[in-house]
Amino acid sequence: MEKDIYKIKENELTYGRGYVYSLQYHIVWCTKYRRPVLKDGVDTDCKILLQELAQEYRFQITAMEVMPDHIHLLIDASPQFCIPDMIKIMKGGIARKLFQFHPEIKKKLWGGHLWNPSYCVVTVSDRSREQIIHYIESQKEKEWSGPGRPPRDLERLNAYHRGMTDAGDIRV
Repeated sequence: MEKDIYKIKENELTYGRGYVYSLQYHIVWCTKYRRPVLKDGVDTDCKILLQELAQEYRFQITAMEVMPDHIHLLIDASPQFCIPDMIKIMKGGIARKLFQFHPEIKKKLWGGHLWNPSYCVVTVSDRSREQIIHYIESQKEKEWSGPGRPPRDLERLNAYHRGMTDAGDIRV
């Protein structure tokens, strides 16, 4: 690492050259057409690729889960981290390499695109951080047992955050 960019964790604050910060983001994005293609080893490769990108672009992944049709990340990033640009880099880099490693997934998608162009980013406070980590880590355990279709991930995420706000756990 360069000398002018260094990180020391103390009480959830990160120290850089001339600045101190604590910025966490909960990021979710889905596969195109919500196709469940991130399974059978593709999910493991996806996690490895995300960790490599985190090292290359100097952000930390605090929690991560790759579901068959979407990805959850909780990242800790510096103030210079431009979220839309980094999401494009992550989605593009991962798609390119996953198509190389697993050409069979391209056949399951129309038009050859892996990701839906949309994404969800929610800032995370110190008070809600542990709850978000638990939420992400428990994704694989959840099964939809209600009537009708399972809720879209964005709907479930919005309901989760609304529930925490209504319960008084988060102040907005």
